[in-house]
Amino acid sequence: MATATDMPRPEDASAAANMRCVIAADLFRDIPQIAEDMAGQPLPGQTAPAFLRQLLAGAIPEEAVTLAAYALRPRHSVWWAHECLQSVTEVLADEDRRMLELCAQWAADPSEPNRRRVIDAGMAATARGPGVWIGLGAGWSGGSMAPSGLPDVAPPPFLTGRAVNAGVLSALARVAREDRRRRLAHFVGMAEVLARAE
Repeated sequence: MATATDMPRPEDASAAANMRCVIAADLFRDIPQIAEDMAGQPLPGQTAPAFLRQLLAGAIPEEAVTLAAYALRPRHSVWWAHECLQSVTEVLADEDRRMLELCAQWAADPSEPNRRRVIDAGMAATARGPGVWIGLGAGWSGGSMAPSGLPDVAPPPFLTGRAVNAGVLSALARVAREDRRRRLAHFVGMAEVLARAE
């Protein structure tokens, strides 16, 4: 049974300006693949920000990262992941750092040439580290996911969220265990701030 704290709050609508959907269940309807990556399910009418807070306080707080990865609009999701990884660069390989530079260029100017540079570098990467996953998330945000010169293949809408989720969670897994919970809360806090940014 829903309680007063589960009901949508007026401030949650403005807090979700950069999310795909204000109501969390709408996100699960529009991108059903999210349910393959997390066990948590929102309550009817629960806003995405409220569900994010519930997940962070729940038994599997990492699912808050998953929700943020999918719920933020693709460009915001990639930028959020970039900022998460920038705060833990000590756990990243050089290739991941180079990919983050390309992601930052694309987030600042989401042009087709910048998107193409990111996806081409991601597909050519020697390993799928956290930064490479974020780069693929940027590359799969639109346009074609096929190599240059081949017929266009539009990426399905869930791919950016799935790649961003993989990148952020794999970076978090490299953080020292005793510091993980603090970092996780910081990541989710950044997602909440970005969700409402102008």
